[in-house]
Amino acid sequence: MTWGRQVTGQSLTADLLAGLTGAVIVLPQGVAYALIAGLPPEYGLYTAIITPVIAGLFGSSVHLISGPTAPISIVVLSVTSTIAPPGSTEFIPTVLTLTLLCGLIQFGLGLARMGTLVNFISHTVIIGFAAGAALLICTSQLKYFFGVPAPKGASFIDTWAALWHQLGNINPYAAAIALITMATTLAVKRIDRRLPYMLVGMVAGSLACWLIDGATRGIQLVGPLPGSLPGPSMPDLSIDTISALLPGAVAVAVLGLVEAVSVARAIAIRSGQRIDGNREFVGQGLSNLCGSFFSCYAGSGSFTRSGANYDAGARTPLAGVFAALILVLVLLLLPQITAYLPLPAMAGAIVLIAWNLIDFHHIREILRSNRQETSVLLVTFASTLLVELEYAIYLGVLLSLLLYLHRSSKPRLMEVAPKIFATSRGFRSIERFGLDQCPQLKVVRIDGSIFFGAVDHIQRELQRVADKYPEAKHILLLCPGIHFIDIAGAEMLINEARRFKDKGGALSYCAMKNTVIDELESINYMDKLGRENFFVNADEALHALVPRLEQAICENCRHRVFLQCPQQK
Repeated sequence: MTWGRQVTGQSLTADLLAGLTGAVIVLPQGVAYALIAGLPPEYGLYTAIITPVIAGLFGSSVHLISGPTAPISIVVLSVTSTIAPPGSTEFIPTVLTLTLLCGLIQFGLGLARMGTLVNFISHTVIIGFAAGAALLICTSQLKYFFGVPAPKGASFIDTWAALWHQLGNINPYAAAIALITMATTLAVKRIDRRLPYMLVGMVAGSLACWLIDGATRGIQLVGPLPGSLPGPSMPDLSIDTISALLPGAVAVAVLGLVEAVSVARAIAIRSGQRIDGNREFVGQGLSNLCGSFFSCYAGSGSFTRSGANYDAGARTPLAGVFAALILVLVLLLLPQITAYLPLPAMAGAIVLIAWNLIDFHHIREILRSNRQETSVLLVTFASTLLVELEYAIYLGVLLSLLLYLHRSSKPRLMEVAPKIFATSRGFRSIERFGLDQCPQLKVVRIDGSIFFGAVDHIQRELQRVADKYPEAKHILLLCPGIHFIDIAGAEMLINEARRFKDKGGALSYCAMKNTVIDELESINYMDKLGRENFFVNADEALHALVPRLEQAICENCRHRVFLQCPQQK
């Protein structure tokens, strides 16, 4: 905890004020997120007390605030409800077991220094998943929003079908309370984002419920908090439960890490702090690991609370500690604070939370600019709605990796020629610039690595060039864009070199990185490829290759493409 040396009286004051701001924000959020996860409201506050303290003390970010989040809450419900239905005696121990497994996975990844793991999950996957999760969250709250019954644990489509058949039973008072909550929240947020707009909105909804005597109108209330601190709890450690939860725990762990590291990096851009991904993994893992024994469900970094924490002037992670202590006082001294909070008001607040999860700006950019990223976005979004959430994440990641492998397996091979005759180093695309080219010596630039996945594509492209220009017996490869060559790639080059040699020509290379040459040396392929075929730059290669061309063809050539050509027609 290197930040400990920065603690002063001034920083403590700043952290205390930031903690007060954070507590005001997380109080309604914690209750809302617990309901999303299918848990009693106090479990959201328990998670907001334990998780941020441990994650803040052991992580690397001084501004990251962890705790319950909307995406994690909906995934927790999705994973655990298939094993134990919400409201059953087995449900909470199952949630605690999921939290324990999630913490163990995250902590293990941190100890293994796998902090770069999050880089393999594309931003598009997270955007698509968040949009789908937002729609699922909204769907789960419509029964409270409109005051109509809906089946528990039903799929997205089944829930909408059930709600459609309940249109005639909508409770107008419930809908009015939800709309008043939403309108007040949006109005206060528009006036000043620093105000506790969600808390004010819920107070407005509660006041409206009281004015119309909601209890007699069929309005359900959240009810009071237990008025006690989170006591020791015990996850279900049976083999059957652990085996059933493990695939989902991996998805929750990975999603939580991506969310936490992304939020920490986003805040670090503003604060100028350096983030250590491995330490964040350890911090998140320990927070969930310990939280599972204190009635917490899986948490992660919250962008809303972390941004508010930074904007409120927090200096150290003690701001999260102060926020937790304030929540402890609320639980002990004001347990009745949610007693008169109507569920429609909570539903209205949760719908707004879900709406903010949808990144409309980046969705529009993706849909306009990139077909492959669009496919990743749509597949992740659709699978989030139609299959179990943990598998939606896996599908999105798998599709991203497959598209990346597809792109990397097709490196660009471009026919080039000197654009400026005075030097042979300024090679440009023949097609783009309409350049003349030598009929016997073709210069091809490769942009990409030559590895087992790209062998077939590169071989086909070299064959295409050979078939297109029958007189071209020599191929010179410009290699500055090649990052590595594996054994399969080297074997392919040997076969191609043999084919050109049989035609009376050669396959040559220039401007190859020294690191690539070192790798070829290490696998003993430099001699097999022929050291005489490697040149430092294009000028050196052309000085050696042009004299080998058939002079009869050169004499009838209408263009002098290279400076080394013997004559110019």
